[in-house]
Amino acid sequence: MSRSHSNDALLLHRRQLLGAAVGAAVGSASAAIAGVSLAAEDSAAVRRLGPGPSPLGERSPFAEQARVPAMGIVSFTPHENLEGTITPSDLHFERHHGGIPALDPQSHELLLHGMVERPLKFSLTDIKRFPSVTRSCFIECSGNYFPFAGEESPPHLICGLTSQSEWTGVALSTLLREAGVKPGASWIIAEGGDAPLLNRSIPLAKALDDVLLVYAQNGEAIRPAQGYPMRLLVPGWEGNTNVKWLRRLEITDAPVMSRQETSKYTEPMRDGTIRQFSFEVDARSIITAPSYPATIAKGWQEIRGIAWSGRGKIQGVEVSTDGGKTWQPARMQGPVLSKSHTRFTLPWFWDGEATELQSRAIDETGYVQPTLRDIMKERGPGSGPYHFNPITGWLVRRDGELRFSPTG
Repeated sequence: MSRSHSNDALLLHRRQLLGAAVGAAVGSASAAIAGVSLAAEDSAAVRRLGPGPSPLGERSPFAEQARVPAMGIVSFTPHENLEGTITPSDLHFERHHGGIPALDPQSHELLLHGMVERPLKFSLTDIKRFPSVTRSCFIECSGNYFPFAGEESPPHLICGLTSQSEWTGVALSTLLREAGVKPGASWIIAEGGDAPLLNRSIPLAKALDDVLLVYAQNGEAIRPAQGYPMRLLVPGWEGNTNVKWLRRLEITDAPVMSRQETSKYTEPMRDGTIRQFSFEVDARSIITAPSYPATIAKGWQEIRGIAWSGRGKIQGVEVSTDGGKTWQPARMQGPVLSKSHTRFTLPWFWDGEATELQSRAIDETGYVQPTLRDIMKERGPGSGPYHFNPITGWLVRRDGELRFSPTG
């Protein structure tokens, strides 16, 4: 037999062996699933003719648990049910002072006046003629801490008053240049079109920096509960300054000292002073999974959560799986954006013993999220509920059930 014929025979022999092996594997797999079939409801569902396209998409009825829970005058973002960093528009937290006004964009106007060369009025159509800006940014209520939360509290009851959207609008500095700010001006009074005409004072320097007047959220018009037809977006600052249903901007040389910045949104300190105009949101994080009411099994878990800071980017997140005795760096999912929620994860093997999971955020200024004890060293016993950002945790019981731990 020639060398060529010999090689052909050897190649054929190998192919036969490979074919036999594949056939055996397929036969083995077939044997392994013999007698196993799809669930009856699954088979019926795939053969049933469903509805066609609809004008407005809806969630699966099996995902209804993702709806926003509401309590009193607020509704929360259910972080434990969400993935990624963008909050669906209808799951954005809500906090109102006089209900949600129904404003018609055909008649609604924004007045820009005060210490300006040219007082101006803008309709929504006028606003949209200016160059647009889009950015992702969180908004957080400064009262996003609930010390009364008990052990059976999911993440949304711990810090569900923060949400993140992709916002589109116009830079406020563009409108200010259009009106011409007079020398000596140093503040802006922003007023909303709700029942109490809620207003807040914002330093002019911030307004000229990164404040936006926005009209779109996550690719569509802002929802009524979020300020339709237009609102302020004040990146990194407490939610109350992000005035919704915006109707008036007055340029002044002093803050207005309204109810919302005197009797409200101030913090008593231990030395007897009152901290006022504490605008920036401090760095914070929370583990969203595993968390109450989940039950875990012994073995590998992925710890997941979100971190954010009003002072810029999150530099890092550390996670403790032993109640704060030791810490290890978590992996941050990109892109890590300034003044935005950042996802973090950490693989963890649970050995079945009772423990506590905690997280702490570090932002690009070097600020480290504190414990509640550290915060109270600076605050008086009557301080609260604004600007609390303590480390919080989840107690893991031996049966795998989790409970909220407020002390961190």
